[in-house]
Amino acid sequence: MRSLFILALLLITTAGCFGQDKKQRKMDQTPAQHNPYYSRTDTTRLQVSNAEWKKILPADLYAVSREQATERAFTGKYWDADTRGTYYCAVCGNALFRSDAKFASTCGWPSFFEPIRPNSVIYREDRSLGMDRIEVICERCDSHLGHIFDDGPPPTHKRFCMNSVSLDSEPLR
Repeated sequence: MRSLFILALLLITTAGCFGQDKKQRKMDQTPAQHNPYYSRTDTTRLQVSNAEWKKILPADLYAVSREQATERAFTGKYWDADTRGTYYCAVCGNALFRSDAKFASTCGWPSFFEPIRPNSVIYREDRSLGMDRIEVICERCDSHLGHIFDDGPPPTHKRFCMNSVSLDSEPLR
């Protein structure tokens, strides 16, 4: 538990605040209407340059998804949300998680115990910030989503600790 607290403290103190007020952040966290790559049905792997993403994505989403920044703990719109539905990649629309896999981890970021399907995300070693972690990346567009840890609930005992800004959600109707 102490290591989780230290990790959270490190991320809070090293994460960028992106210099935006709450109103601007709220606007930036909706799916980009002018993003030609965003689709909740197309699963074709994307090959888009960071220069192109920078033209399309809001600054805070670009910083997290393409530059591996981390939003501050307890600030994202999904960290404590309990709405039932599906979570998608905010960059490309790829389906990532179901709300029935979401749990209250109290770490300050939305947490899930499994992805919606095994190949919706990919994993990469991350040795940044002097830590050994596993980065979680969108399989469709290669965007940084967050990290995975081995301290989650059954049945997987995994905690997919995601950045809210990297996610869109669609509530069940």
